[in-house]
Formats: sequence, structure tokens, C-alpha cells
Amino acid sequence: MTSIRLARRGVIAGGLALTLAGAAGADIPRMPPNACKGQPEIKPLQPLTARTARGPVRFMVEYANNDRTRSYGLMCRKSLAADRGMLFDFNRPIDQAAFWMRNTLISLDIIYIRPDGTVLSIARNVPPLDERPVPSGGVTRWVLELRAGRAAEIGLLPGDRILHRTMPSA
Repeated sequence: MTSIRLARRGVIAGGLALTLAGAAGADIPRMPPNACKGQPEIKPLQPLTARTARGPVRFMVEYANNDRTRSYGLMCRKSLAADRGMLFDFNRPIDQAAFWMRNTLISLDIIYIRPDGTVLSIARNVPPLDERPVPSGGVTRWVLELRAGRAAEIGLLPGDRILHRTMPSA
């Protein structure tokens, strides 16, 4: 659903992902919405909690931690439930990541997460199929995609903590 670009290399996640070494996802073509073919839901779903000033909010997320799953992300999905999302793990800190929405049919909130597990920045209500880069604004290790508007609904803000088995528990 989104694509990530690293400095001058692309790492695309969500809709399309390029790898750190080159362009593993760059060859995923634009697809017409009525013929879009993404990946099936990544199972098993994993628990993730967002700790906000309003209290903890629990999600069950797909975990994208390899080139293929990060490349396809939420491409071609027609819906995303309020308690679902996708967590992209790049397995190391990435400076100035950016996502895009190639082949992403639904609007999303894109949450960039620092290596310490806190929210760096939130791109809210990113429109579907928009291929303009959506930058992180700093160093990130994970990216969480939620249904558009969900971050505002739960009161998620930069500095809030995200909890997942791969993140520091501070």
C-alpha cells in the first residue's frame, strides 16, 4: 500500500516495497483497481498495543518482515477492520523512510515508529493510489498502517508508545 524509499534507494512497503539492496518491489506494476492482485492476509495475526493518553488500544496486525511481504503490504485490499493493521519491520533503523500508495485501494494512516518503539510521525488519511512519497521525518525501524482516521479516533500522537514482541518494552 505504501512504498518506502531510503535515501536514494527505494524500500517500498505497504503497496510496494523496494529492498535495501535495490528494487525487489520496484517491478510490481501499477494494476487497475478492478484487476488488482495483492498478497493474502499474512498469518498468524500478532497482537500490538498502542499506548495513548486515552489508554491502551489493542490491534491484531499482519507482520511484514521480509522483502516480499513488505513489498506487497496491503496492496489491493478493499477494506481494513478498525482493530486490524499491518506492521512493517525493517529489522534495523532506517533514516528518512518514505511510503507511497501504489496499488493501495484504501486510505490509510501511516505511523512511523522509532527504534525505541515510540511514534516518530503520523501521516493521516493518506489517499489511495497516490504515488507521492510520504516521508517519515527521521529514523524509523517499524511502520504501522491502520485504516484511515483510526489514529485520530484513538488519540495516537507522536511520542506515544507502540508495543509489539519485536519492540523494546520500556
